[in-house]
Amino acid sequence: MADCVFRIGGEGGEGVISTGELLTLTLARSGYEIYTFRTYPAEIKGGHANYQIRASDQLLLSQGAWVDVLVPFNEEAYQMHIRDLRKGGVLIYDADSFTPTATDGVIAYPVPMTSLATEKIGVKLTKNIVALGVCSGLFDIPFEKFEDLLRERFGRKGEAIVNKNLQALRVGFDYIKSQPKRDTIRLGAGPRRTKELVLSGNESLALGAIASGLKLYAGYPITPATDIMEFLAKELPKIGGFVVQTEDEISALGTVLGASYAGSKAMTATSGPGFSLMVEMLGLAVMSEMPAVVVDVQRVGPSTGMPTKTEQGDLYLAVYGGHGSSPRVVMALTSVEDCFYGIMRAFNIAEQYQMPVVVLSDQYLGHRKATVPAPDPSKVAVIERSKPTAAELQSDFKRYRITPEGVSPMSIPGMEGGYYVAEGLEHTEIGYPAASNYENHVQMTQKRYKKFYAIEALSNELARQYGTEHPEIGVIGWGSSEGVIREAVQMAVDKGYSVGALHPKILYPLPLVRLTQFLKGPKAVIIPELNFTGQFATLLRKRFAIDFVQLNKATGLPFTPQEIFDKIEEVATHVRRGGSRAYAASV
Repeated sequence: MADCVFRIGGEGGEGVISTGELLTLTLARSGYEIYTFRTYPAEIKGGHANYQIRASDQLLLSQGAWVDVLVPFNEEAYQMHIRDLRKGGVLIYDADSFTPTATDGVIAYPVPMTSLATEKIGVKLTKNIVALGVCSGLFDIPFEKFEDLLRERFGRKGEAIVNKNLQALRVGFDYIKSQPKRDTIRLGAGPRRTKELVLSGNESLALGAIASGLKLYAGYPITPATDIMEFLAKELPKIGGFVVQTEDEISALGTVLGASYAGSKAMTATSGPGFSLMVEMLGLAVMSEMPAVVVDVQRVGPSTGMPTKTEQGDLYLAVYGGHGSSPRVVMALTSVEDCFYGIMRAFNIAEQYQMPVVVLSDQYLGHRKATVPAPDPSKVAVIERSKPTAAELQSDFKRYRITPEGVSPMSIPGMEGGYYVAEGLEHTEIGYPAASNYENHVQMTQKRYKKFYAIEALSNELARQYGTEHPEIGVIGWGSSEGVIREAVQMAVDKGYSVGALHPKILYPLPLVRLTQFLKGPKAVIIPELNFTGQFATLLRKRFAIDFVQLNKATGLPFTPQEIFDKIEEVATHVRRGGSRAYAASV
């Protein structure tokens, strides 16, 4: 079985990210499953960046726990990442930049990357391509795949640029082939023969939005959500859609609501600081019962925080952000593939129940690239909003008519007899302002919450369980950590522990039936979250009054399977010694 983790590190501007992307695509085209993670500096120029690629002939669930091949372009990168290189792992470093302080337990290959790029190619910036040539020669990654990709990547820049990069690739390949091979990693061609797509979470989400019938995207650039707007700016106009860059996030959601009022499916995407600005407009969407999808690609906060690092820190804001009784649906995407189908479900809920849906992603998932089967839109039937019949339009159309299910038909401007006012003031069934009528306000609040409660049944369907069916130790996760948790649970099961996990995809309203069933059996339940306080654990504790074991990480980096497995093992040890739930929760 092939399973190899590469990590490339260096200064922003040294080509770390482009090197990672080129290696990712080459390994994917060579027949391997791919799972990546990247982190990059917040500075415009400079700062440390690294790119991790895991390649395997098996299904991948995480970025991996340990590094097999480390390629640092400078000493800072070496010092930061050498502790993650497994014993017996491979170190390929730029010998012109630094000399490692210690190489005990690793197999080191010094390569004068800067000298080779400068003297052989005449372009210092090609040292990252030299490094790719070294990886090709050392690990038998098909050289021709790299060549084809370089021609694609640099073809528009002219033949001279293409030839310089091809030359750099060959120089790195020939150099390492002249050295004795001392490691055992040999990849060659991978086993996969069927074509798969290499997509990031943001790209997959954008494609899913298009498949849902998206007609207008409005947004303001913000890391790490901007990729969604950039992708849609290229693709949405091809099918008659529009992308609008607004002056700020407030007007972005306002534009979305205007487009939705006009009958079009619309969406915006942002990150924490921008989502904070949208809170008032979110309330307008609730009050006017306007379908809208808002994507929050989370990053570290508060305020500007750490713009290029990952966190699951916006759950409180997504669930509670707003004044008054303001029901909205909160969903969390779990994988690159789920980004496609998850955003389709979000549009369906927004349209069917005529309310805003907040979709939580994060930097880890949004920028993660993975090999996925070509998405099949037919797996999720597209739902359209309810529209009034001709008879309803002819007899004093009531846009906000009280109905048993809480959903009332929504007319489109231009429909004869369908005129109504959509505003932020409390209103009657016909939409007439009734800001002083408390009885009417109670009726309308009940109407809006009928829809919200109806979604609870749907939330129970969108929760995934894996591991031991009736476990002694339970794990409840959310969002982008699903694959990491699933891999950790499998590690624990393989070691003989009774462990199972539940991963809901709708966080608000909670999937109460599934959660109640799951929580009956375990002696302790762990909730891993990428935030400091344990926001989902707090949400669950408020509802179930259970002492959960919190595993909180707030470093700006994702969990590794080993970190979660270690916590499972620690808690299992306490439970087997007769510890109570409360005792386990104190671990």
